[in-house]
Amino acid sequence: MVTSWQVTPATPAARAVLDAAGRLFYERGINVVGVETLAAEAGVTKKTLYDRFGSKSALVAAYLTERDHHFRGWVERSIGTHSGVDRPLAVFDALDSWMDAHSPNGCAFVHAYGELLGSPDHPAHDVIREEKRWLRQRFTELLRELGAHSPPELAMQLVVLLEGAKVVRSITEEPGAIAQARRAARVLLLEGLGEM
Repeated sequence: MVTSWQVTPATPAARAVLDAAGRLFYERGINVVGVETLAAEAGVTKKTLYDRFGSKSALVAAYLTERDHHFRGWVERSIGTHSGVDRPLAVFDALDSWMDAHSPNGCAFVHAYGELLGSPDHPAHDVIREEKRWLRQRFTELLRELGAHSPPELAMQLVVLLEGAKVVRSITEEPGAIAQARRAARVLLLEGLGEM
């Protein structure tokens, strides 16, 4: 069974293009990297790239969708190894290790959003918004399981902490930013559970 956060396998050519896009878009930026560079890096022709994705905009959306799916899987694996109040806190642990492994330069979704502000109809905007909505929804589900007071409100507070810590870690290169946010989140969680 394929869950919502698993990635569907692609053809070898599409896989090569997605791998190249994932690396180049994240390292250099979406607007800077052209289809010629992507095709050359992937070892395919521009025609193959367009045959597989239709447009650069669709490729950007596919790149972000795949990244989102991988991140969700990373988070779910972290949550699955914990119980009780540590389950929502595991999202912070997952982000910390994700940034070490996959996002040393910050959030790919925030970067993409900033680059695409001048293109409000770009299909990537829906992917970016959905990634942020999913995070809040996942926190809400975890908080309901714990019996927290006002799960949607508390979930938003946790998302704000998490996203803020991500930005601080990226910009200031402060490696402890997410751990600090996790400690603050624990206080909010205990308060929301009536344990303070």
